[in-house]
Amino acid sequence: MFITLGKTLVRLTLSIGLIGANLAGFSAHAAELVMIERSGCSYCVKWDREVAAIYSKSPEGQRAPLKRFNLDDGKPSLQLNAPLRYTPTFVLVDGTKEIGRITGYMNDAMFWGLLGKLMEQLPSTTPTVVTR
Repeated sequence: MFITLGKTLVRLTLSIGLIGANLAGFSAHAAELVMIERSGCSYCVKWDREVAAIYSKSPEGQRAPLKRFNLDDGKPSLQLNAPLRYTPTFVLVDGTKEIGRITGYMNDAMFWGLLGKLMEQLPSTTPTVVTR
């Protein structure tokens, strides 16, 4: 009985450890696109009208979900590579690290093009498939 119980505890401990390691690895590499905005920003409104509704459905939105932060509420608790000067500013982060940013918004074509270039800088998340 003690041997069986001991083996079960060892298996359970190993399983919990592996689950914790997997969750820690997942959260450390979560990419997000943080939109820094301000009330009354006409370019923010334009982005909302032209992109916001489809962003979450796009491959980019699936890989880096949008998080919004309004500067009227204070400063974001992000470790940024440079100060924020204009809104909207879109900061692509991986975990806590800023990958890059898009400052301002002119039109959807420019936004998607610049975002595509930023997304190329994210670490690959494609699992390796081993075939035999």
